[in-house]
Parts: sequence; structure tokens; C-alpha cells
Amino acid sequence: MNLCELNDLRDLLGRHGFRFSKSMGQNFLIDPAVPQEIADSSGASPEWGVLEIGPGVGPLTVELAKRAGKVVTVELDRSLLPVLKETLAPYPNAEVVSGDVMKLELGALFREKFGGLPVMACANLPYNITTPVLTKFVETKEIRQFTVMIQREVAKRICAPPGEREGSSFSLFLQYYMEPEYLFSVEPEKFYPAPKVTSAVVRCVRREKPPVETEDEALLLRLMRGAFALRRKTLANSLASALGRPKEELLDAIRGAGLSETVRGEQLTFQDFAALCARLTG
Repeated sequence: MNLCELNDLRDLLGRHGFRFSKSMGQNFLIDPAVPQEIADSSGASPEWGVLEIGPGVGPLTVELAKRAGKVVTVELDRSLLPVLKETLAPYPNAEVVSGDVMKLELGALFREKFGGLPVMACANLPYNITTPVLTKFVETKEIRQFTVMIQREVAKRICAPPGEREGSSFSLFLQYYMEPEYLFSVEPEKFYPAPKVTSAVVRCVRREKPPVETEDEALLLRLMRGAFALRRKTLANSLASALGRPKEELLDAIRGAGLSETVRGEQLTFQDFAALCARLTG
């Protein structure tokens, strides 16, 4: 059975009485080259344990299982569990966990399932859960890298260098901890049913150390979030709203960091944020 061949896929889903759920953002791959390329790009090998989210019928799971030491895939839709039991039967190193990844304690899961293997994550993520799942990946320090397929516009923002217009507070947060790389795009016709937007695959590798040094990391992260609180306003106005500090105090710090009073948050680099943080610390 070819899990990415449309007729085989329809037959598989029909035999199990599966119905697509719009709320879960289910779009299944129908081009076998895509899961193969994602698995290759992830760097999965026998020395790795892989966490997958939302396997669908399992085409990416199969490709990961062919490469990795162990694959644990988390599926929220219980109606897919019998489908996965069938499609993953030939792969004893692939295990399905039924549940919501946002409610799982991933560190405990890794200790139970991976036996000390280093951990990466790999997933074709539903668009509506991209930010919370990626945030959890970043905050779970055991995950050394992750490769995900997400909406192309989000992928571009995630990979935009700090100081460019496409950036966001989330891209700064992610890039503070990870080094992202835009790999390739995936057109809508590669899915069934076809989504309305183009997807893209991004790989993010955890940094050995942050891109800048600071004495107050919590404040630095608050500044990066606050800089985008009022995106159309100047940095001073946005930070005054987000941090509750007097605008004049913020303007003094902005000038002291060598920045223009009219600068906007999207224009700042990590070095600019670190300089601003230093002026506001203490």
C-alpha cells in the first residue's frame, strides 16, 4: 500500500470509516517524495529518538521509522488510531501515543520512550496550532532540533533575520534559542484535501548559547515581546504600553543604546535589544 497514493488513501480511510475534521486541520500528503524529503532533511538516524506530532495515516512516520532508532508519534484524533495500527504494523520502532501534545509532559515521555537517545521533533503541523507547538518545542530543552512543515508565510517570518520587516516577536523568541533554516516549499496540490495556502518546511537547531549576552534575560525577552505590542507605533510607545514604564525613561534608554527616537521594534537586531536591555537594567 502506498500511503501517498490517492486511491490507496481513500480505500484505507474508507475501510476504517474515517471522516476528515476541519477543526483539526487535517490535510494528508499525496506525494511520496515530500515525506521522504522531510525525513531526509530532519537528519534522523539510528542514533536519534524522534517525536512526531499529528501523523495522519503515517507516511512521514514510516519514513522516520526507516531512519531513526525510535519514533514516538502523538495523535489527537482517536479515529486514526486503528488506521495507524495497520499502517505502522511493519515498523516495531514506531509507537503511537494517543493524546494532545500540549497536555503531555514531554520530558517524562522522552525518559520513558527513548532510553537516553538524543531527541528531535518532526511534524506536518496543522496551521492552527503552529505557534503553541513550536513554543513547546523551543521550551522543551531535551529537543535538540526540529523539522516542521507549516504555512509558508509563517515559515518566512520565522526565518526572517532580526531587523527585517517580516520579523515578529515570535520569530525573535524562536531565534534567540534556535537557528532556523527555510528548506523548501510544498504546493497545495500535494495534499488531500488541498489547503488554500502553500506550505513550507523549516529546520531549527538549538543554539549552544544565545546570540547575545545579557545580565537580565527575562527583561530582554520582555523587550522583544513588547517591541511588537503596538506594531504600527514607535518602539517607545510600544514598550511604554507593554512594560508600563514611563515613555521618557524609555526614550532615554533608546537614545543611550544608540537608536533613533522614532525607531520601530521590527527594525531592531538582537544586539540592539541587548544594548537597550543594558540601559534599562539596574
